[in-house]
Amino acid sequence: MDKVRRVISVIVANEAQVLARVSGLFAGRGYNIDSLTVAPIPDTDLSHMTIVTRGNRRVIEQITKQLHKLIPTFKVIEHSEMVEKEMVLIKFPIDEKLSDIQALCQAYNGGIVNVGQDFIISMVADESCRVKHFIEAAKRYHPIEIVKSGVVAMER
Repeated sequence: MDKVRRVISVIVANEAQVLARVSGLFAGRGYNIDSLTVAPIPDTDLSHMTIVTRGNRRVIEQITKQLHKLIPTFKVIEHSEMVEKEMVLIKFPIDEKLSDIQALCQAYNGGIVNVGQDFIISMVADESCRVKHFIEAAKRYHPIEIVKSGVVAMER
């Protein structure tokens, strides 16, 4: 069976050691995490984890079952219909043409977010595959540094 990319959301208690327990679950079973994003849910004592992983149907079912068993997990959602976004910041040398970088960023739902004496920093937030394409296209402008966030997702 082919490994498929899956996005899983987990609602957990916002307390110490929860992230270590979830990542330990993956590591202990030899499952890889492609992306992991965690943030508190406003006005609650909960956090929302978005995990991107790969596996066949049996592996994904095993992962979700194990996540359900973890305390303090409240909810596990294996996404099928979702809105998914990822962000990337790229620092370019100032000698690259600002208007070209701006046009490229706008094509990928982004723009210039900071300009210093020696650099330009751009930001793009889009679907993971489009962020990947943006990074490839940006290479012609000789990036100094590239920092990518993890995926965030929400059920439609």
